[in-house]
Amino acid sequence: MKSSKVVECLNVKKTFGVGTNSEFTAIRDLNFTVEDLPGKGEFIVILGPSGCGKSTVLRMIAGLEPHFPPTEGTIKVQGNIIKGPGPDRGMVFQDYTSFDNRSVIDNIVFGLECQGKPKNERYELGYQWVQKIGLNMDKDSFKYPYQLSGGMKQRVAIARTLILKPRIILMDEPFGALDPFTRMQMQDLLVELWHEVEATVFFVTHSIAEGVYLGDRIYILSTSPGTLKHEIEVPSPDRPSKEMQRDENFQKIVNDIREIIDNEGQKDKTL
Repeated sequence: MKSSKVVECLNVKKTFGVGTNSEFTAIRDLNFTVEDLPGKGEFIVILGPSGCGKSTVLRMIAGLEPHFPPTEGTIKVQGNIIKGPGPDRGMVFQDYTSFDNRSVIDNIVFGLECQGKPKNERYELGYQWVQKIGLNMDKDSFKYPYQLSGGMKQRVAIARTLILKPRIILMDEPFGALDPFTRMQMQDLLVELWHEVEATVFFVTHSIAEGVYLGDRIYILSTSPGTLKHEIEVPSPDRPSKEMQRDENFQKIVNDIREIIDNEGQKDKTL
């Protein structure tokens, strides 16, 4: 029977360098459950003070070493304890991760190639995704990463992940290196594509406004070692929209979260 829970973190702790002089606990007592929402999926944003373990949480869910496995506790995806990376999870990083020796289209279809999908099928899908991410099929498909702007590179990385239709999309500061205008464009593109693929998204950002704009639900981690301190639902049926950013309730949520994170940061200074 398929689990109604997409992701479960149960009493998770992550310590690096166990038994050495550099032993460091990044995450402790982390507990949360994300339910499966038929026909959509939830957009989860992870916020918190610098160094609180936000990226560690994402990489543990992804099953990526050295962050995985957890030192203690259990992480489940759709009811199964994860044992490493899997096709049910896709990850987009802040650093541009395109293969320098592959064109835009060849980067986008790389995962399909690894899956053994026939060439004509993977390129047909690939060209569809070139258009979905707002690139020109004729002009941009055969460009190489060095010929692309930062925003275009992230569009390619997103397409390469979403074309595989993972149940869970993990995004670690994907827009952090972009200029403000491009960042806003990418936020709107992401929401549009998310609605299409109906996946659950975990999105790490340092921008509180970005988190409130994108998120259905916001997890706020404590200062290091990180644990879940607050869970906030963003109550807006029309989210996200440019009008929302001018709404008093939007600004109140942003300010409330900023105060929570500032207070957590102050705790770190007193330790």
